[in-house]
Amino acid sequence: MPAIIINGPAGRIEARYHHSREKDAPLALILHPAPERGGTMNHRIPFTMFNVFKERGFSVIRFNFRGVGESQGLYDKGEGELSDAAAVLDWMQSMNLTAPYVWVGGFAFGAWIGMQLLMRRPEIKGFVSVSPPANEIDFSFLAPCPQSGLVIHGNKDNIVPEPTVEKVVERLNTQRGIHVDYRVIDGANHFFSDHMDNMVDHMHDYLDKRNVGQTPPLRGNLSTNKTDKSKLSQKAA
Repeated sequence: MPAIIINGPAGRIEARYHHSREKDAPLALILHPAPERGGTMNHRIPFTMFNVFKERGFSVIRFNFRGVGESQGLYDKGEGELSDAAAVLDWMQSMNLTAPYVWVGGFAFGAWIGMQLLMRRPEIKGFVSVSPPANEIDFSFLAPCPQSGLVIHGNKDNIVPEPTVEKVVERLNTQRGIHVDYRVIDGANHFFSDHMDNMVDHMHDYLDKRNVGQTPPLRGNLSTNKTDKSKLSQKAA
């Protein structure tokens, strides 16, 4: 898949874009982890999330935030990166004028940026947040959270302790009109080592429940932490 260059607020943005063969396909924007910690669009988790939406018939894009790879500019602690995400979404929408809706997905820092973008762009109708950094960042800006979505976390995450994410999800689920489906994967660390297929199947399962895109076959890896089954939603959100 060749690189594309998008004009962004800090200069060129390096991206990878898949255009769906489906007519009027929905759109998905995938966001990578923290640049100052080595995060790029080719990190295995955002790369895998990109492929999930691709498999489901979405037109989907991932890109490097400013200062990463061939993207110009300097790391801006979130503010500039949010502007980068908005510019990339604008570009993708200009290429897909009849797209019915948008989803956003992100890992760690990218999950935080995606949730901020969700607050600003009403065309975003759902989200997938993997390992949101609830121990480092205040998520109280999600008041109210405008859309339902999926949060995936590992109960062996030693970078973002699982209880900090649970508190954010519990607070969001007190809001009327939305539901955040929280899935805690038993044994998974922050990077889902040896649990990537499990993460993928939870994404497909949730997107099936929301009736979003096409439905590839599951890999049969929907295991979760037995003590946290109450956090799973069994209905479409």
